[in-house]
Formats: sequence, C-alpha cells, structure tokens
Amino acid sequence: MAIPSASRSLSKHLDIIITISILSIILLMIIPLNPTLLDILIVFNITIAVIVMLVSMYNKEPLEFSVFPSMILVMTLYRLALNISSTRLILLEAHAGQVIQQFGEFVIGGNAFVGFVIFLILIIIQFIVITRGAERVAEVAARFTLDAMPGKQMSIDADLNAGLISDEDARERRIKIQREADFYGAMDGASKFVKGDAIASIIITIINILGGMAVGLLQKDMGGIVEVAQTYTLLTVGDGLVSQIPALLLSTATGIIVTRSASKYSLGDDLRKQLFSEPKLLFITSGVLIFLGLIPGLPKLPFFILGIGLAFIAYTLMQDRQTEVQEKEKEEAKAEVEESKKMDNVFSLLHVDPLELELGYGLIPLVDEKQGGDLLERVVMIRRQCAIEMGVVIPPVRIRDNMQLTPNTYVLKMKGVPMARGEIMMGNYLAMGGQGELAGLPTKDPAFGLPAVWISEAMREKAEQANYTVVDAPAVLATHITEFIKNNSAEIISRQDIKVLLDNLKKEYPAVVEEVIPGLLSLADVHKILANLLKERIPIRDLVSIMEALGDWASVTKDPEMLTEYVRRKLAHQIGQLFADENGRIFCITLDPQVEESIRNSIQPGEYGNYLAIDPAAAQEIIRRIYGFFEKSGLMGKQIVVLVSPVIRPYLRKMLERMTPSIPVISYNEVPSSLDVESVGMVRI
Repeated sequence: MAIPSASRSLSKHLDIIITISILSIILLMIIPLNPTLLDILIVFNITIAVIVMLVSMYNKEPLEFSVFPSMILVMTLYRLALNISSTRLILLEAHAGQVIQQFGEFVIGGNAFVGFVIFLILIIIQFIVITRGAERVAEVAARFTLDAMPGKQMSIDADLNAGLISDEDARERRIKIQREADFYGAMDGASKFVKGDAIASIIITIINILGGMAVGLLQKDMGGIVEVAQTYTLLTVGDGLVSQIPALLLSTATGIIVTRSASKYSLGDDLRKQLFSEPKLLFITSGVLIFLGLIPGLPKLPFFILGIGLAFIAYTLMQDRQTEVQEKEKEEAKAEVEESKKMDNVFSLLHVDPLELELGYGLIPLVDEKQGGDLLERVVMIRRQCAIEMGVVIPPVRIRDNMQLTPNTYVLKMKGVPMARGEIMMGNYLAMGGQGELAGLPTKDPAFGLPAVWISEAMREKAEQANYTVVDAPAVLATHITEFIKNNSAEIISRQDIKVLLDNLKKEYPAVVEEVIPGLLSLADVHKILANLLKERIPIRDLVSIMEALGDWASVTKDPEMLTEYVRRKLAHQIGQLFADENGRIFCITLDPQVEESIRNSIQPGEYGNYLAIDPAAAQEIIRRIYGFFEKSGLMGKQIVVLVSPVIRPYLRKMLERMTPSIPVISYNEVPSSLDVESVGMVRI
C-alpha cells in the first residue's frame, strides 16, 4: 500500500520536481561534481535521449509530442552543463568518472589518433548531415504551415456554414491549426539549438585536448608528451562520445518528427506497410543478391545470406497476403448475404415515424447539449404533459437536421407529411400581446398565429414593461410542438396505442374492459370514439368512465358518433372544468331557437348514419355570425364556448370545424349543475 501511495504523491507533484530539476541544471555549471554523480547524470542523459527517440518514432502526428521544442532546449542546456562539469574534472584531476573512461578506452582501442578521428566523424555526421537537414525541413515546414493557415481557416468556415461540423468541432480544428503553426515555428528555432550544440562540442573537444595537454605538461609533471596526449585524448574522446551520442539521438528524433506528416500508424508500422508492401519486389531484390554472389571474385556468404533472407521474408509476406485476401473474400461474401437479407426485408423501408421535427442547421444548437441546448429534455416534458392533460402516450418525436431548409426554419411532420412550419431567430425573444410598438422583426407566433415581434436581448426589459409576453426561442418551438401534438393527437394516436392503453387499464379494471371488448364493440370502434374526443381536445385520461359509458350505451347503438355524445355526457365534469373560469362560470354564445330548429330539420338519415344537409348559404351565414362573436369576445379576454342542444351539437361542430376548428361546441348535457352559465350573445339570422 505504501508504494502506490508514494507513486500517486510523486505523480501529483511531478511538475514541481521537473521545474526544480531544470533550475538545478544551472547549478551543474557552477558546482564541482563527484565523478560517481557525474556518471549517474551522464547515464540519465543517454536514457532521456533514447526515450525521446522512441517517442518520436511511435508518434502518429507531430502535435502528440508538442513539448519537443522545449525538450530540445532543456536537453541541450543539460548536455552543456555536463560538458562543463566533465571538462572541470578532466583538467583538474585527469579523471572524469568510469563512464567517460570506459567509453574512451572502448572506442580508442589503444590508439588515440583513431579514436579522435572516429569522434570527428560523429561530429561531422551530426552537424553536416542530420542537424542541417532537420533545420532545413523545420524551416520549410514552418513556412508552408503559416502559408496554408488562411486556406485551412476558410475550409473550416465553409464546413461550419454547410452544417457539416458543429461550432465545437470548428473551434477544436482552429485550435489545432494554430498549434501546428506554433509547433513548426518552435521547431524551426529549436533546430538552431541542435546546430549550436554540435559546434559547441567541437570547440569543447579542442579545448579539452589542448588545455589538458598544457595542464599535464606544465602542472602535473606527467612522463612525456605521448603519455599526456594518450591520457587527455582518451578522456576527451570519451567525454565527447557520452555527450554526442545523446545529441545524435536527439537530432535524429528532430529529423523524424519534422519529416513525418500526420499518419494513423507509428514509423515502424509505416515502414513495414510501405517498404515491404510488395513481395514481388523483395523476390527481385533477392534474385539480384544471389546473382551477385555467383559472380567470381565477389564474396558469396554475405550475398547469399541476405538473398535467402529476403526470399524467406517475401514468401512469408505473400502467404500472409493470400490469407488476408481469403479472409476479406469471406467477409465480403458474408456482408453480401447480410445485405441481401436486408434488401429482402423491405418492411423496414415502409416504416414511417409518427412525429418528426426537422431543423435547419442554424437551429442545431437547440439539441446540442454541449452548446446548452435542452430541446430533447423539453420534448420529454411535452410528452409527459400530454399524458397528464390529454391521457395520451405520444410516440417519440424523431428529431433530425435538414440541410435543404433555411437555417432558422423548422418543419413538423406527421407520418412523413409536413403539417406545420415556423421560423426562429436564435438569440432573440418573441414578444406578443403588448401595448405600443417595439423595434424588431414583425412575425406571427407559430403556435397560435398571433401577431408578434422578434426582439433582441436589449429590448426585453422594455417589452415586459409594455405588458408584452416575452418568450425565448426554445420555448417558442416547445410551445408550437405542444400545440401541434394536442391539435393532432386524434391522428397521431394509433390503434396499437389504444390497445396498449386498454391493456394497461385491464390490469386494474378487467371487468370494465371485458364488458365492452370484444362483446359490444371492436377495438376499431373504440379507437374512433377516442379519436372523436381527442379531435375536440377532450382528455381521455379517465378511461374508466369512458369504458363504463360505452358499456351502458353500446347495446343501444353501434354508431361511433352517437356513442361519442354519450361518452361526453359521462365526462360532463371534466368538460365543464375545461371551459370554466376560476369562479366556476362558463361564458357562452347560444343559437336562436329558429336557428337550432333549422339545423335540426336539416339532419337526414343515411346508409352510414345521419348527416347534415343544410343550405350552404345558411351554413355560411351561421358560421360568419358565430365567428364574429368570437372575434369580439376575444377582446374581453374570456374563453367562450358555443352552447347548443345535444341533438345538433355534433352536426354544428362538423359544420364549424372546417372553417374555425378552434371554436369549442358543447351541449347542455355537458354542463354540470355545479357551474354557472353566462351568455354573452345569441346567434340570429
């Protein structure tokens, strides 16, 4: 338990440890080091260089190692500090630890001149080949990245405007472009550190040899010039190697990072996939090597070993490729079979969503939770509200974007057919029903068709002071969805939905359901009756009372229209509360007895039930006069109903619903005795 705890503590304060370590590098240049401690620091330098080299090889893109330019600076400073410490020990004590000693003896092999030449070759490789090449690539990459920034920014803006990406994606891509420019710019500067480090190594080497020989001859009284040269050349070459090997690794890592473009794989995987991708080329190369081995005078063993080895690799790759092709063919055959099954199952193509909401791309933030959109939560609440108020379980609303719509437009579809549309100004507010004029964009409330104005945030307080009802954009859309569902619930609810409701009711009231279905009525008849109620926005939540009324009257008549009227009479208390005010009063307009008599006399029996055969001119006049009352009563701020006799109520409702579907029509039987009725007018012709 102690080890994991210590590990977590170390990881938590790792940033502080690294900061202190970087500051300690400066002290290495000043404070003399013990040879043993210097050995540890030199090995640590080699270790970090190896890690950096491996990380650069396994990176998929340069930004995964964005700290690399700073890493170059720190590692260069660290090596220079070690050079100073080792130079101090070489000149003062003619000994700089075991690492430098062993490296020098191993490379020199008893010949100081050979060791010095090898060291110079390493310097030349790093300075002329790797460092200069990496510096040039970094410079060109930085220039090209900066030149390409405007084009990349325009591409992001185009994708954003087309709705292909969200604001969040666009922001991330812009940040990535900026980071790439910063990275390659930093690499261009960091490569100068690598170049300067190589130059400094040459100078330090010369200083160590010349200074060491001077100290050895003048101060330490060594045996002679040969011994002095041997000793200090060995130490200098060893010191140069232990500093230049990490520098060479770091230079190579620099070259790898700046020469690799973005890839899905590491460097090793890319080389394997691209260099050894074609076995035929390896067979040809193998044949060339074996042919060269057969030529007299050339050494046979190396050519034969490499030729046979390449032939074996090519054969293995060819077998692997054949296996991959076979597996791919099997997968394709399997996919074709599954696709054919999908094509055979055409029933999935016939599915139509009961409710759909299509949004222009400008309204996508309404459903994007990352941008604060809560439309999905509002739709859930709307479905719950409809269940409570109407007693209907509304199917899920399918929400999708539609690039063909204008940015701020939405369309409500029912069973695939566009039924309503509206326009929302994101970031603005809809003001309705106030006094005075407001500066804004005139429009109509999409839910009720009332005159309204889109106003800015700055105008909101002024609108509220002028008694305007101010609503934000998401609430406007949510209200429209709610009204759309309530107005069309009779068509939205399916026979399967009715069966689910009845099955749920049957669990607690089995006798009520079994009395009606299937003995007296079919499921289709019950569906028609409930749809008739919902068409006039009468809640069907009290299914028990509805089924009891059907049980009472279904033995008398099977006509769904007549049964609907009997059910309405059973639901009198619920219907009365729908239209009563807080004082228990229902405001109504009535029909003149002569008008009622003319409508009653126009009811004719038919093959499929009774129908209304009234004179069209008289019907238009009745509708016009009723609508005129509602226009006047609307100014009173009261909810008005048309109150008529039970006999003509369904026929008058059908006559009105084509022109004015929102006008409620109730009968005297649907007004409970607990409510007061107040007439505000009578329709006369």
